[in-house]
Amino acid sequence: MYPFFRMAYQLWLYRKAPPLPILGTHVSRHRCWPWDLDPWVELNNGRTLTLYDMGRLPLGMRTGLHRMLKAEGWGMTVAGNTVRYRRRVRGMDVLTMRSRCIGWDHRFLYIEQSMWKGDDCTSQQVIRSAITSKAGIVPPVRALEALGQAQDSPALPDWVQNWIGAEDARPWPPDR
Repeated sequence: MYPFFRMAYQLWLYRKAPPLPILGTHVSRHRCWPWDLDPWVELNNGRTLTLYDMGRLPLGMRTGLHRMLKAEGWGMTVAGNTVRYRRRVRGMDVLTMRSRCIGWDHRFLYIEQSMWKGDDCTSQQVIRSAITSKAGIVPPVRALEALGQAQDSPALPDWVQNWIGAEDARPWPPDR
């Protein structure tokens, strides 16, 4: 089940945090609870993705993205992600998460997130997120104008551009 109470807590916790620009970084703390564990008593990979939601939602709130989406009648969806897992997370470990938008192209916003246990990065993900309307995908430039933060995207890192290229070359639908 999706952790709605955990999500509500994160949104409540940061409700009065200072606003962030679209490229600002949201820092949050999270605990790996027993129900987040897999049979090997480590943070479950699926729950890792859900915990990353807990960082992106307050980021969207602090940048004004949520308010703008509601005002425009738009939605937002994850259109792809890549995750690198590097350190074990055990039950009751406390993690610091860093969430930030690193840029955009003609279709997607790219958001980088990482989880840290002390000075060790346990995992990192990049997602591409689409803003959607009844007519389809809303160009990020249009969304930034609606946010009052119209600007050019910073150059996406080479490794992100390579991932975008790999996704573009990936067949869809997949072979059966």
